[in-house]
Amino acid sequence: MTTHPPDGGDPTVDRQVVDAARDAVVAACRHLASRGLSPGGSGNVSVRYGGWLLITPTGSSLSRVSARELAAVPVDPGAPLRDDPSDPGPSKELPLHRAVYAARPDAVAVVHLHSPAAVAASCLEPAALPRETATGPLPATTPYQVMRLGDLPVAPFALPGTAELADGVAALAGSAPALLLANHGSVVAGAHLHAAVDLAEELEAAAQVVLLLQGVPHRRLTAAQVAALRAR
Repeated sequence: MTTHPPDGGDPTVDRQVVDAARDAVVAACRHLASRGLSPGGSGNVSVRYGGWLLITPTGSSLSRVSARELAAVPVDPGAPLRDDPSDPGPSKELPLHRAVYAARPDAVAVVHLHSPAAVAASCLEPAALPRETATGPLPATTPYQVMRLGDLPVAPFALPGTAELADGVAALAGSAPALLLANHGSVVAGAHLHAAVDLAEELEAAAQVVLLLQGVPHRRLTAAQVAALRAR
């Protein structure tokens, strides 16, 4: 089960901070859902608060999750949990979120989506394109795709919610703010919640551009152009 962060030196201030974080997560969830980036009950969002996470619950939807339904759990997987049946259960992808926070001490928010274009990109062969002219499995088409998405590595396929999936993410997240899960979706981390949401949207847009250009003659960035963008 889950538990709630203990109050600190000033319980009123702590409660206000936590309540504000809950409202911010719900607003982010609604935004992502309104953009069509979380079909059905897919996707999960978390923010870090000290040694705790607020994370969307299992069995919910980003389009309807409420602030009181967000689960509060320790960042450390070894920390004890309170056995309280009234507490909401966290997303089954909690291990994935914990893996990102462990790999990226600077991260304050993590967004995992099954958005259509990103899922399609995650099904492409990751080694089909040379790094010099691509971001992960996507051919380099725009400057901001290269600058914002970085290498866009692809974690090996593993069953959702498993330790194997979290291990694959942990191996890549330290050097990649955005990555794909093979045949699954996307994971991004941000220094704040807005940054993570923006990056998730930019990843989806970049994948959409590449998919729209499939089968159509078009220009791609050259290796020299990609190198210059990466050096900025």
